[in-house]
Amino acid sequence: MRVTPILRTAAAATGLVLGAAALTACGSSPTGDDELTVVASTNVWGSVAQAVAGDFVQVESIIEDPSADPHSYEASPADAAALIDASLVVYNGGGYDHFVDDVVAGDTDQRSVAAFDLFEDGAHAGESHDHGTDDHDHGTDDHDHDHGHSHGAVNEHVWYDPATAIAVAHAVADNLAALDPANAEAYERNAMSFESGMAAVTDITGEIAQNHPGARVAQTEPIAQYLIEGAQLTDATPEEFQNAIENGTDPSPTSIAAARGLIGDGSVEALVYNIQTEDRVTQDLRAVAEQAGVPVVEVTETLPEGVDYIRWQTEAAQSLATALDR
Repeated sequence: MRVTPILRTAAAATGLVLGAAALTACGSSPTGDDELTVVASTNVWGSVAQAVAGDFVQVESIIEDPSADPHSYEASPADAAALIDASLVVYNGGGYDHFVDDVVAGDTDQRSVAAFDLFEDGAHAGESHDHGTDDHDHGTDDHDHDHGHSHGAVNEHVWYDPATAIAVAHAVADNLAALDPANAEAYERNAMSFESGMAAVTDITGEIAQNHPGARVAQTEPIAQYLIEGAQLTDATPEEFQNAIENGTDPSPTSIAAARGLIGDGSVEALVYNIQTEDRVTQDLRAVAEQAGVPVVEVTETLPEGVDYIRWQTEAAQSLATALDR
């Protein structure tokens, strides 16, 4: 999704935390008998966490509105209070949902699972790591990477990477087991069940790779990059165009012409289209694709209502397969 630069001052951050403290002070004092609470930045990671938590813990997702932009979202005092009071926070990281770090930065006692950290630790490569009770230290990890959304930088949209989602599920299970040992086995079973369910996605991408090796596709922006990589497709999107769209700047006339030509002359077999960040440029590309008979594969950054993570990812992979099989 596009980046909307936000300048946060120390005073604003302090005011938010103080506001959150005031809200939490109005409630009952924490006790050892308090129920566990899990708070996720978006309903994407909320769905993964709920699959693991099952009926034992209710998961709250701060962003559920498909029109909300996690890049530019600023936590309300109520959001901040929920994050501060959470037994476990689950979020994307990598600068994508920075409002979480704004609230819990420096709180070394806060248990959290950051998907991007697991990705960088090797989840994308299928490596095994023990994330058990390894709390994420917001105080020392300032994410000083260029995840800025350029085409050549590390792509932070890791929820389209099955291995990372599975790693998140197991990390959630490990943390919940530490918080609630009596139900540890149930959490691990749920994580294993989630992992098994993700085979529905990888089976489809595997079939795409076999049936359409290296097929060229274009994207309006690199939201589903890991879906494309998993299917072993070639992203032919002009780099200058994709960088501009992702960074919220106007693409140059030259890059727009290159993207239009690529799609209009049938050089790609599908256009992967993020429906949550439409503008006149991306809408024009869609029109070019439809006129040229190039299938449009719609993708989103948050879950549609009533759909869980595995179904959402499976449907996205199947839509890509259907487009290529036409």
